[in-house]
Amino acid sequence: MFLGVRVPRLRSLAREFESLGLADTCALLKSSVHEERLLALIILTHGYKHGDEETQERIHNFYLKNIRFVNNWDLVDLSAEHIVGAHLRDRDREPLYDLARSNSLWKRRIAIMATFHFIKRGDFKDTLSLVKILLEDKEDLIHKACGWMLREIGKRDMVVEESFLKINYPKMPRTMLRYAIEKFPQGLRRAYLIGCIENTGD
Repeated sequence: MFLGVRVPRLRSLAREFESLGLADTCALLKSSVHEERLLALIILTHGYKHGDEETQERIHNFYLKNIRFVNNWDLVDLSAEHIVGAHLRDRDREPLYDLARSNSLWKRRIAIMATFHFIKRGDFKDTLSLVKILLEDKEDLIHKACGWMLREIGKRDMVVEESFLKINYPKMPRTMLRYAIEKFPQGLRRAYLIGCIENTGD
């Protein structure tokens, strides 16, 4: 159910209720109303960012325990990098690979979107590894997320993105490829789309 409340209004409410406890936040997250779930996640991301190590651990564990309620693309995109990505920055990242292999569309999207936290810090390895796992995914929302993250890598290091694309672009879903090369010069973008880029192989 959607109420039509816009994100700026939800962010304002989140600031007002930023000290809301996890029990009440959980009630919001389990709501059938989309905006209430979004509000809960804004509160959680703010709490994680400003919390001490114990608070961050508690929020991260709470998020994973209730991950089934993070069940729309905007809910994932708002929260994954700021809670899962931030938490795994200096930790073992194997949980991302477990999420990427899940039957749940939203867990798979959380896995790849969490790596945006790493990308912003010049760390691309896990993003590229997860995209390879998701190359044959059947869901368009995964294709878009993977292409988006590849594009973000390219903004920071075009050589890294192109090195990956030259090997993998023939296997990429069309939507994923289009998102990945959206900012390329027109001629190079066309060359990828019509398959005129040499595949350097594995």
